[in-house]
Amino acid sequence: ERQNFKVPLLIGGATTSKAHTAVKIAPEYHASVVHVNDASRAVTVVGDLLQEETSKSYRDKIKKDYEEFRKKFLERNEQKEYLSIEAARDNKVAIDWDPGDIRRPEKPGIHQIDNLDLKLLIPYIDWTPFFRSWELHGRFPDILQDSLVGEQASSLYEDAQGMLAKIISEGLLKAKAVFGIFPANSVGDDIIVKNDSEPRYFRTLRQQLKKKEGVPNIALADYIAPESTGLEDYVGCFCVTAGIGTEELARQFEDDLDDYNSILVKALADRLAEAFAEYLHREVRVKYWGYSPGESLSNEELIKESYQGIRPAPGYPACPDHLEKVTIWEILDVEERIGVRLTESLAMWPAASVSGYYFAHPRAAYFGLGKIKQDQLEDYASRKGISPEEAAKWLAPNLA
Repeated sequence: ERQNFKVPLLIGGATTSKAHTAVKIAPEYHASVVHVNDASRAVTVVGDLLQEETSKSYRDKIKKDYEEFRKKFLERNEQKEYLSIEAARDNKVAIDWDPGDIRRPEKPGIHQIDNLDLKLLIPYIDWTPFFRSWELHGRFPDILQDSLVGEQASSLYEDAQGMLAKIISEGLLKAKAVFGIFPANSVGDDIIVKNDSEPRYFRTLRQQLKKKEGVPNIALADYIAPESTGLEDYVGCFCVTAGIGTEELARQFEDDLDDYNSILVKALADRLAEAFAEYLHREVRVKYWGYSPGESLSNEELIKESYQGIRPAPGYPACPDHLEKVTIWEILDVEERIGVRLTESLAMWPAASVSGYYFAHPRAAYFGLGKIKQDQLEDYASRKGISPEEAAKWLAPNLA
């Protein structure tokens, strides 16, 4: 817009939507902005934009459609009711803190895995997102028999199996992890992590949208015993990576002008990292924390999260603030121990890495924070010791 571009802008990909395109992007660019559902639609959209006879009417139609969508979206948001942060805290998850619900870890403290055998991760791979990353939509293994994309999916799956076998047999990628389980208590919306050095704080955010009678406004801190109960509870955190060696391997393929296998390697590294997170969470539940020693779940049940406890991650719906990764890195010495660093935008590098928390309480469940109001933003910034402007930068998508 600043350089007066006139090129149409097409928005697509798994994390995009028509709503985000119409509300956030289209008003900032005077030329055409179009959300494209998937790659197969891009040709049709570009064709409509290039057709001299119909291009103007198509552009005008899209612009008018997005204006109407934006107006309805903003009106709907204005109608939502929010609680003050004090009222939301009064409506927290009501847990009758029974000492029997708190399981002391079998192996507390920090643990490190330096070179996990990748064969251990194969049973934990969720292949459905792998196909989605190639714009092949459908659940695995049904997608292999799909009448529309089955042939391409089967070919891709065969190539993936071959590459995976090569990676494992030649030791081309390394998987590392660091994780810990620590005494903890909640104070308000904060979780005090009492590790061996100085206590650290996980700052959590609370839902503020007004709920139906009896439905709580949740924060992750609700799942940790309040300090006022006198009970010692526990919380965990972790970082796993299967990305060590990925860039070098991908670059070798790129140097040979083999972009397909370069992308394949990166997609497999991502799946292995997610599988490692799933594998390690099970190890924690069964052995290290040990609150589910008899657990025996299939991979399908693991994908459906049919286990006790949760592992939410900073940057995701329950805890959207990426800044909380910094605390995990400090507690676990992540970069020093396994070489995963945080970039300026707090992305993890190598990219095929996963980090997050472990909560064990039987009532712990995933949720989405949704939108928050200015009073919570200012309260949160004060607790983190940053300015409201800095907090707003990181929490912009969640500001009502």
